[in-house]
Amino acid sequence: MIYFDHNATTPLHPVARDAWLAAAESYIGNPSSPHRVGGRADTALNDARRRLAAILGCDPFDIVWTSGATEANNMALHHFARWLPRDAEVWVSAIEHPCVLHATQHHFAGRHRFIPVTPGGAVDMDWLIAELADRRPGLVAVMAANNVTGVLQPWREILAICRSYGVPFFCDAVQWLGKLPAQGLGDCDFLSGCAHKCGGPRGIGFLKVPAKGRIHPLLLGGSQEEGRRAGTENVAGALSLAAILEQREKEIAAGGHIEREGWRAEFEREVLHRLPGSDIVAGGQPRLWNTVSLLAPEAECPQRWLVKLDKFGFAVSSGSACSSGKEEPSHVLTAMGLAPDDASRALRLSSGWETPREQWHGLADALDKANAEMQQPAAPPQALAGHAASLRL
Repeated sequence: MIYFDHNATTPLHPVARDAWLAAAESYIGNPSSPHRVGGRADTALNDARRRLAAILGCDPFDIVWTSGATEANNMALHHFARWLPRDAEVWVSAIEHPCVLHATQHHFAGRHRFIPVTPGGAVDMDWLIAELADRRPGLVAVMAANNVTGVLQPWREILAICRSYGVPFFCDAVQWLGKLPAQGLGDCDFLSGCAHKCGGPRGIGFLKVPAKGRIHPLLLGGSQEEGRRAGTENVAGALSLAAILEQREKEIAAGGHIEREGWRAEFEREVLHRLPGSDIVAGGQPRLWNTVSLLAPEAECPQRWLVKLDKFGFAVSSGSACSSGKEEPSHVLTAMGLAPDDASRALRLSSGWETPREQWHGLADALDKANAEMQQPAAPPQALAGHAASLRL
């Protein structure tokens, strides 16, 4: 099976696996324990913290380890729910990951606004600038890159505007990290990320927080992470996360992402030529080099595309993995103005660093074959009845 669902999760890279195994064998103690075995684990944990901070460009103390980005995002919204005045609003982009949207709706029911996006899938900066000139929210939250379309969000510009008005800025960088340069992300007031979207293990993430001021913990029951997050830290996971991000930063510095962006562009041209009626969502926008949101040609049942491609040996997604199984169209595509019938045709195709160019061409072939099969007219009922009767004879 050829895997094109890396935006959901990625295979474990050997660098991350080796780092995890070495740490699991070497650091058996609880970092909070007072003995030397615990002390060595604590030292290793802080080494991972230092390495991650160097990648992001922030202070190591700003890093709080979590079980993943969903916990980190919930922790950020929980903190603001406890910290902001009861009448304060929060503004989040309409295309955020469901864990951000649902946490916002939970903590700020009736006190949140969705920042609209353009038809190209990027935050509407004109709207944001005009609204910030008129009123001040308690928080602005915009992701760095969208998980469904791959569209890059203007997080640097939003950070600068928020800073000029004294408004905290929270950025979910899950899809950006490990694909594009991370330097500068540490300037965000709050920043979330995880390991398993770029070749690291599941179960480890982080929330970057401001150096000053108290953080209201989401999890209680221990004084770990300087009282900011209870629970025994995942030392092996933290070291594995640092190792895989260092590996990806080397590949980015060598220009590997630029080459792979060219492979994606070749694929898109090929598919649009071979599949009449198809389209690329936000095709003209700056996007992650690994992500294609393809509007496939119309089919009697859009889910048939997934079944057909799976039969041909390709694993793809119909949208955000956290929203799979739902019949309603992606909230991201709806926010961009796509009609429900069009949004229902969307396939999310996402490669990884180790995906070779040939597999993009193979996926184009598989799409062409699937389309040809689905465009064949169904046999009339009379023919099917006659065929059944011949089988009985």
